[in-house]
Amino acid sequence: MPLWQRWACLGAFMVPGLSLALPSGYSYGAVLLLLAALASSPHWLRQPLPRPGWALVALFAAMALLWLADEAAGPGWGSLDRPSKYLLALPCVFFLMRWPPRLPWLVAGIAAGGIGAGGVGLYQTLVQGLPRASGFTNAIQYGDLAALLALQGALALAVLGRGLRRWQCLVLLAGALLGLLASVLSQARGGWLALALLAPLAATLLAHATGQRGRRLGLGLGALLAAGALLTQVPLLQERVELAQQEVQGYLDSGAGDSSVGHRLAHWRLAWQMGLDKPLAGWGKQGYEAEKARRVAAGEAPPVVLVFGHAHNEALDLWAKHGALGVALLGLFYGVPLALLWPTRARIHDARGQLDRAALTLCLIGSMLPLSYAAFGLTQVFLAHNSGNLFYLFMCPLVLAALHARLASRAAPLAPAAPAPAAPAAPKAPPPCTSC
Repeated sequence: MPLWQRWACLGAFMVPGLSLALPSGYSYGAVLLLLAALASSPHWLRQPLPRPGWALVALFAAMALLWLADEAAGPGWGSLDRPSKYLLALPCVFFLMRWPPRLPWLVAGIAAGGIGAGGVGLYQTLVQGLPRASGFTNAIQYGDLAALLALQGALALAVLGRGLRRWQCLVLLAGALLGLLASVLSQARGGWLALALLAPLAATLLAHATGQRGRRLGLGLGALLAAGALLTQVPLLQERVELAQQEVQGYLDSGAGDSSVGHRLAHWRLAWQMGLDKPLAGWGKQGYEAEKARRVAAGEAPPVVLVFGHAHNEALDLWAKHGALGVALLGLFYGVPLALLWPTRARIHDARGQLDRAALTLCLIGSMLPLSYAAFGLTQVFLAHNSGNLFYLFMCPLVLAALHARLASRAAPLAPAAPAPAAPAAPKAPPPCTSC
């Protein structure tokens, strides 16, 4: 394996593997990949970037400009932390498309990430006695990313299980179970909603790709994962669901916004109204804060909306701050990677029509990235946090580069076989005798 590809493989393990197990764990793999990309730039600068890579580069650059516009509108340009992450991810796209990681490293990282998330959650709740596991970020980001790792690990096990050794299957299963348990211990209901929406879709994609056996395997694995978490935390789940119902009813009855669900509903309503007032380009980040304060002072919104700088919904937040243009760009931010990683028949079958399980695994775990982020964004502005940005910015090119390399290897023509030695020429028949 070339030296730079080893670095890519190590980064593919570290990005998901350390994401929730260490403080700022999502940063270690990102920094490693950035350093490798800068050090190897004389090599990849001479190589043409494939079209899927250009799509990611254009997308990340456009999002960087969007966040940069927010900061430029503030005094002294404010913090350039978020747009800089998007710009620094660009050389990593070039690097990874030149030296793509290998699937086993990526799958191992996903399994390690689920195990690390579960271990941290168990330590915080059982040893430290915390009522709610939050990892080294906040409970919502921690629980949602743990749910995503659990779903990706379960899909990898469902597709690759028949070709793995028993200990490898056990590691993947442990990662899926502990990742799901971490989500439960976080009490982050947005992650549960995402799983409820995506698990049936993932099972359908798996069944469609692998046939009836895949259907049974996927459904059986899903039942096992659900049982592993529910048997340990049923009372907690019931309490959180019942509390959500009470908070919704309280907001509808009296407009109470002092609860978890109530303040979300208040934010959503205000963001929708503000977006309607400036539907094309929105209020901007600074304008959003100023107008929100004005409406609270005028009694048009509850004071609870001043506690947070976002609307607790990804699309509504961009709708209020950047109007239809911001919402359209968010749609591309989810839609372009989804289109590049969707398990189409051409991607998951080779030239003979046989199922390519490696390509299917990459397509499934890759498709879950934008779909999960879209689901998480229903109740949380996931891209307002470092963990949400970095995990997406580096997992997308990691999976895309591995998939592109897999498809390119299938399309490469086989080396021509050595020509067979020529058979000795048959002796010529003697000419007919004309004098006989």
